[in-house]
Amino acid sequence: MANLIITIALCVAVAIAYAAAALIQARHAHLTVRQLVRVPVLWAAIALNALGAALHVTSLGFGPLSLIQPLGVLTLVIAVPFAASAAHRKVTRLELTGMSKTVLGLAGLALLITTPGTTRTLGSGELVALVLATATFLAVLGFQGRRPGASSLWEAVAGGAAYSVCSALCQTVVVSVGDSGGDVLLRPVMIFALAAIVVFAIAATLLTQRSYRNGLAAPLAMTNLVNPATATAIGVLLLGEHLGTTPLQMAIAAGCAVLAGWGVAQLARARDTNTPNPRVQPGRRVSSTKRAVTIR
Repeated sequence: MANLIITIALCVAVAIAYAAAALIQARHAHLTVRQLVRVPVLWAAIALNALGAALHVTSLGFGPLSLIQPLGVLTLVIAVPFAASAAHRKVTRLELTGMSKTVLGLAGLALLITTPGTTRTLGSGELVALVLATATFLAVLGFQGRRPGASSLWEAVAGGAAYSVCSALCQTVVVSVGDSGGDVLLRPVMIFALAAIVVFAIAATLLTQRSYRNGLAAPLAMTNLVNPATATAIGVLLLGEHLGTTPLQMAIAAGCAVLAGWGVAQLARARDTNTPNPRVQPGRRVSSTKRAVTIR
């Protein structure tokens, strides 16, 4: 019970750090990487992400991956009101509805599908295969997101998957050090894992940064949807965790997944609604003649 309380407390702290970082990133999502390194406040976002990652790694020592990852949805609960407040407006009804559906859907999935299993580490072959598969997946989605007119959700999916794989690799490192001591870090497979963590962490940051270019809520919701889904797959397939569900629970879980997806779609609609029309210059009034023509 104590471990559960510590895990939840750490996950709340992680969510606050990630939400604040996401808000800063969203404000500068239109900049290139070369321009970003010259923005001082962006380094604050990187520091917040690093703090969140450190707390996240710490939480892996107290709870299973499949429990911790779904709690990342708290980032969405915190970030959407933060973004609205920064824009000096209230959270819209569509945003509130989309956020509520996403949170309820993810919470249902966390409670119904995943249950703690035996905590173990990735084997050397599993670790290498996971890293190579993830690198390929990120490259394909990153290329798709770079196409003209492509949805920013492609990068959000890639970012969520990258964060999740980072967590799985971190869990392997943390558990290995706890079981065998710090000398285990000198093994080639551990060095490979640490290098992969750094690369995927940078990739996840850049992918999510770009995904915020048209708004924060929908990409962040998608990232938080993909993250636990990927973690569940890794936990079940590779880390010895298991699904404690009946056919009825599986059906309810499918409904929760649909609800969460519906919430993401509503947040995307809310983003489009809140985006100002670039054809209308701020402060300019449309003449009555033009308005009359438009009405016709």
